[in-house]
Amino acid sequence: MSEELINNPEMEVNNEEQVVETPEIENVEVEQPVAEVETKVVKEELPEVEVTAPKKTKVIESAYPSLDEFNWDSIEKKGSKYSATEQDRYEDLYTKSFKSIDENEVILGSIVSINSREIVVNIGFKSDGVISANELRYNSDLKIGDTIEVYVENQEDATGQLQLSHKKARLLQSWNRVNLAYDNQEIITGYVKCRTKGGLIVDVFGIEAFLPGSQIDVKPIRDYDIYVNKTMEFKVVKINHEYKNVVVSHKALIEDELEAQKAEIIARLEKGQILEGTVKNITSYGVFIDLGGVDGLIHITDLSWGRIIHPEEIVQLDQKINVVILDFDENKKRIALGLKQLTPHPWDALDTNLAIGDKVKGKVVVIADYGAFIEVLPGVEGLVHVSEMSWSQHLRTAHDFLKVGDEIEAVILTLDRDERKMSLGIKQLIPDPWENIVSRYPVNSKHTATVRNFTNFGIFVELEEGVDGLIHISDLSWSKKIKHPAEFTKIGDSIEVVVLEVDVDNRRLSLGHKQLEENPWDVFESIFTIGSDHEGTIISQNDKGYVIALSYGIEGFAFNRAMAKEDKSNPKVEEILMFKVIEFSKEAKKITLSHTKTWQESKEEEEKRNVSEDKKKQKEITKINDNNEKSTLGDLSVLQNLQADLKRKEK
Repeated sequence: MSEELINNPEMEVNNEEQVVETPEIENVEVEQPVAEVETKVVKEELPEVEVTAPKKTKVIESAYPSLDEFNWDSIEKKGSKYSATEQDRYEDLYTKSFKSIDENEVILGSIVSINSREIVVNIGFKSDGVISANELRYNSDLKIGDTIEVYVENQEDATGQLQLSHKKARLLQSWNRVNLAYDNQEIITGYVKCRTKGGLIVDVFGIEAFLPGSQIDVKPIRDYDIYVNKTMEFKVVKINHEYKNVVVSHKALIEDELEAQKAEIIARLEKGQILEGTVKNITSYGVFIDLGGVDGLIHITDLSWGRIIHPEEIVQLDQKINVVILDFDENKKRIALGLKQLTPHPWDALDTNLAIGDKVKGKVVVIADYGAFIEVLPGVEGLVHVSEMSWSQHLRTAHDFLKVGDEIEAVILTLDRDERKMSLGIKQLIPDPWENIVSRYPVNSKHTATVRNFTNFGIFVELEEGVDGLIHISDLSWSKKIKHPAEFTKIGDSIEVVVLEVDVDNRRLSLGHKQLEENPWDVFESIFTIGSDHEGTIISQNDKGYVIALSYGIEGFAFNRAMAKEDKSNPKVEEILMFKVIEFSKEAKKITLSHTKTWQESKEEEEKRNVSEDKKKQKEITKINDNNEKSTLGDLSVLQNLQADLKRKEK
């Protein structure tokens, strides 16, 4: 068929089109059957034509001869001959009986038969074509006599059957139709084939299009299967030419119908108006209500005066409820609805006799680090700050005292009915432990406390709930120098303490641990006197010097310059040496030592002795020399002997 028919499927086919010659087939021997042609359109009786038996002929130019080449005399009865008028009439009938068709073209055909498996289509050719019923399943309204598009696959198969396809015909023109429907926003009909992930597959003009679940209806669809095998109307909303994807929507048709209804409904809305609606959708943040063509939202905070975790606690899907209009936007077509506003505010129903100091019972509904909200009545809440949960002053969170769902009793601390605020307290239910603190914890009294926290300057301990105290790092030990409290104890341990000072106004207790024992430095003062020598072990070294462990469990310090050894070697950690006390301070609990002085002083004394001996020898020599002038020969011999004795002594 011509390109005009492919591009324009609506064009009518001319049944009087001349038969065209088929492609030439050279040197092929075929048995040429004589086609039986029904000529129902001819009303008068025609003379009988004797048909000769088929013969094998060698077809050179065409499998089907043209009218110009057809030999009428070959089919005449012996002794008879058609007149020129009869020949012209038969030629005209033959011409009108068939139309010219080409393979791989799209033409229009008429349905002549329908059954459950196949559909027979007449395209004006010498034989009818058969199409599988599955190809026309999308159109259940087809009947005999309807015109459909078909694609000519083969004029004759091995059995002489005309092969047609409606599916291929639709595919050749479906994309043009889809694009045209998309550009013109036309409403098209499609057949829902099956369900897929997230939606449905729809047959549209022979193309598989995708119908998302959100585009099926204006309300959420929970069961997609009810639409399978149904014919529906759609709008093409998206086309991806690269991937040949088509997205359709049935919801768009409904929305177009509802758009006018929405405008009319919104125009009649008023703030404070009460309407009946149906729960359409439930989310974590609110509920969508169908007001009869237009949707409104009830925020979760407007569902109930009391706190709720999820809207499903109040409403259910498809439930009919009354709502009040809080606000609406005509341009954006948004409507804010409320449900709790239909009932009086709980604060208005609160007992008028409630006052500060009264006790109330409630349930913990929300917990934060800073406190907990207690629901006294549905919609009436009070805050218990973490500082009002315990008399204890060390830092803690509300999670340490309460959990959601706890039923508790509390005391009203503040009450503001106008602002609808209430603060509560729990610790007020028990006596304040600091009221008689002086009598229970007098100065110099001994107690057992629990270590709660460390700081660089000391340890915080708890004597009882609400009574805390501080042990300064300097009050931990008499003899040991502690850099951090973690060296002395650990959190959670019990420790013996002595009360040193009580500050009732500031709620502070100064405690000590070393005061449990007598001050050993009073004794150390008499032992580690200045200049005394003691044995010690080097336990550590720093930039300034060495830390020395002495007897009685105390430590001393020696500067680098005071650690020079006699053999010039360097002192090592864990080495045991003798040390001389060069400084002692009882108040500062400090002992300064020196190793160098232990051997330097003895060496200096020896040097002093050697110097005194040299001076004595010099005096003797001088005395002898003074007497030399008076000496005789005999004296000279005596002198020589004296010198010899001196030399022996020097050796």
